[in-house]
Amino acid sequence: MIAKISSGKNTAKLIAYLYGPGRANEHTDPHLVASWDGIAPDPGRSEDFNGTKSHLVKALDLRVKQAGDRAPEQYVWHCSIRTAPEDHTLSDDEWADIARRVVNAAGIAPEGDPDGCRWVAVRHADDHIHIAATKVRGDLRTARHWNDYLRADKELAAIERDYGLRQVVRGDRTAAERPTRAEKEKARRTGHRLTARERLRATIRTVASAATTEEEFLAMLSGSGVLVEAQRFPSGDLRGYKAALPDDTNASGEPIWFSGSKLAPDLSLPKIRERLNATSHEPTSQRTDSRKPSPWHRATAAADRIPGVLDHGDDDAAAQAHIAAFGELMDALPLLAPTNAKAQLQQAALAFERATRSRIRAEHHHARALRSSIKRLLRDPVGRADGTGLAMLLDAAVLVVMAAARWHDIRRHEQQAVAARETLRHLQAAYGQAARPVLAELTRHTPRAEIVRRYEADVRRALPEHAERILADPAWPALTTTLARAETAGHQPHEVLAEAAAQRELHTAQFPAEVLTWRITNQPGKRTTTATTRRSQTSRGEISAGPLPAHRQPASPDPRGPHR
Repeated sequence: MIAKISSGKNTAKLIAYLYGPGRANEHTDPHLVASWDGIAPDPGRSEDFNGTKSHLVKALDLRVKQAGDRAPEQYVWHCSIRTAPEDHTLSDDEWADIARRVVNAAGIAPEGDPDGCRWVAVRHADDHIHIAATKVRGDLRTARHWNDYLRADKELAAIERDYGLRQVVRGDRTAAERPTRAEKEKARRTGHRLTARERLRATIRTVASAATTEEEFLAMLSGSGVLVEAQRFPSGDLRGYKAALPDDTNASGEPIWFSGSKLAPDLSLPKIRERLNATSHEPTSQRTDSRKPSPWHRATAAADRIPGVLDHGDDDAAAQAHIAAFGELMDALPLLAPTNAKAQLQQAALAFERATRSRIRAEHHHARALRSSIKRLLRDPVGRADGTGLAMLLDAAVLVVMAAARWHDIRRHEQQAVAARETLRHLQAAYGQAARPVLAELTRHTPRAEIVRRYEADVRRALPEHAERILADPAWPALTTTLARAETAGHQPHEVLAEAAAQRELHTAQFPAEVLTWRITNQPGKRTTTATTRRSQTSRGEISAGPLPAHRQPASPDPRGPHR
């Protein structure tokens, strides 16, 4: 069940709406199902509708009138409660019981308190009710209803169990603020699939993942087409910022500004500053030393360590830091991906955004290596041409998201776990789109038959328990090419296979040959790249991170079966 609670200062207007036809004639048979005294007048079942409605409003407002100036300005309490579409229809008596439990939990009318506030529950559809109350108690004090939403939501979770209703996934108040109905309508009118708030949030998250300093963050944000206004102390130090989209204006034609904290809890300047300060300040040279691992290998190696931290570590602050940093990687990947994988990666980044925040405070210095590799990736002149690097990194990313879902599940972070599982669906589709051309290119260079037979013997020797599945894998020809290149570089194939298999178990891998291909590719000293990558490495030039998109529009899903 979902509850929505709001305040107002006009009882008559609220009652008129509840007993009226609705905004689109959706109200059918409005009638009272419960009230503070059980005998409140019901306009919906009275022959004198207007007179009874006026009588009901006066009865609800009685304590407010008696309190006079002591009554709060926003003295109306309004709570709507809705069941899920698949839930069975509740009777009036059941809704009445639910209403009493909610006003009791919220502090509006505690059970057994003769001075509780006056309230009524109106039903005008099968799947929901509205509770209207005035906040002045019988002793003329204002109701103590702090944290009413949280207390009511906790009671609704118990009601779901008691009545056999759908168990709604509940959050921990770390989610970004949802777009309003007006924002959604505005997005629809202007032809956007996302609201301005959501587009702006996605852009700022992407820029934050690429920036290395606060001033660079502001400059890159402005360069991405976003309007930026910095607030500074008299000393000139940055105090905060706000941003707006040029096409999002109010009735006067002025931009609608959002502070970072209003967009998401982790986009405030202090939170961004924490992440920037925790990032390693390694010097970034304009020329890449071919003897050092490429940014793709650095990022993959950093991502490979995350499942171990999440599954076997006991430091929740470190685990939360790795998840948050991985979210920044997800924000950056659409900028580096080919067109066919970009849309799915955008959707994966949007979904994983919810999984990056919880009540556990992150100690960001634990994820310094991953953040540093992300910034190097965005500045790597070869990054956009390296299909092998992207496929290899996405293969590791799938395992990270699986581990994040498990980690959140264990800690009962329900919304975050759901977000991680949604991310996995998009990430697996993106992996398939990125990996197919790379595996096809490797397959095209399969070595001669006698060499392949020798590699078959190496597989049976090094990995006897997995040999049959590896040899039956469609990616086996691609693995033979990878082994041939490792052998050409001076390594023994059976040793390479054993080392790759030792990195992590293979029993759960649906396509073990595919997994081994990426692991061998990422083993230090055993770099095996496609011809495309080798050609791109010989023509490296200075390329900046480039302009960032002002927003990210998700495309229609292109689901693909899991590769693990």
